[in-house]
Amino acid sequence: MKSFLTLALAALLPCAVWATDTAVQTPADPMAEAAVEDASDELLIVDAADVVPDDMLWDKRLLVIFANTPNDPMFRQQISLLETRAEDLHERDVVVALDTDPATMSALRTRLRPRGFMLAIIGKDGEIKHRKPSPWDTREILQAIDKFPLRRQEMLDRRPAGR
Repeated sequence: MKSFLTLALAALLPCAVWATDTAVQTPADPMAEAAVEDASDELLIVDAADVVPDDMLWDKRLLVIFANTPNDPMFRQQISLLETRAEDLHERDVVVALDTDPATMSALRTRLRPRGFMLAIIGKDGEIKHRKPSPWDTREILQAIDKFPLRRQEMLDRRPAGR
């Protein structure tokens, strides 16, 4: 009987280890977990010098905004237009890359070669979908993205009843 009990306890020992591993990985503070979830719902705005376009391939759409200076009126107007519908851009997996320093030749600036202000949309497939020399309303940007074949497939996958 003792050998059976020893064998049963030895068999259950790995289960106890698994239970402690999962307990360590869960956050202790529910407020911290909620903050992480809230942060993931915000529009991601990055410096274009830090962006490697190939790293976002098949994962994110890039909305690149170029200007010769951060004080460019068209640049400021475009940023204010984007802020009005940031949630909608986040829903479409858009990352906004800002480049206001022509002296620093970022990978995006080298690839797109802007002259002054320019807005460009790069799809998840890495192709340049749109280029605009002036600010574009966020509603129009969203409509343009919704026309991409990959985006249409994403919408069908989220709501399969619409097929």
